[in-house]
Amino acid sequence: MPYLNLKIGAPRSALPPERAASFLLEATRRILGKDPALTAVAIDYVAPDQWFVGGRSLAEQRKSSFYLDIRVTDETNTKDEKARYIAAVFEGFAGLLPDLHEESYVHVIDARAAAYGFGGKTQEFRYHRKSLEVSASS
Repeated sequence: MPYLNLKIGAPRSALPPERAASFLLEATRRILGKDPALTAVAIDYVAPDQWFVGGRSLAEQRKSSFYLDIRVTDETNTKDEKARYIAAVFEGFAGLLPDLHEESYVHVIDARAAAYGFGGKTQEFRYHRKSLEVSASS
């Protein structure tokens, strides 16, 4: 049930939102093991003349960039999985966006299960409910 918040420093025409979301859903499923049906992606575009790296706009540098925050439930992914995900997302966007700036970021946020949820229920609640269901069926 991760939530992905993506900012793209490039014109929308450079990377349509459907293509960006599709790429992220697949990488998140394949590497982090997250169910695409429970994954939300929000995408914002920032004009290259309004995104600055090192005091110079992306427009001036003739570059594109991205910033991804992904919130996952704490203790559901290993350090190695997160490292592979960060590398794969950067590599993927390097192939999707023109002249990707190295200063593009992926931030995997481990949110505590008791402080994170959807549909009005925490992940902690869902974990305990699933544990009870498994115990009852045994």
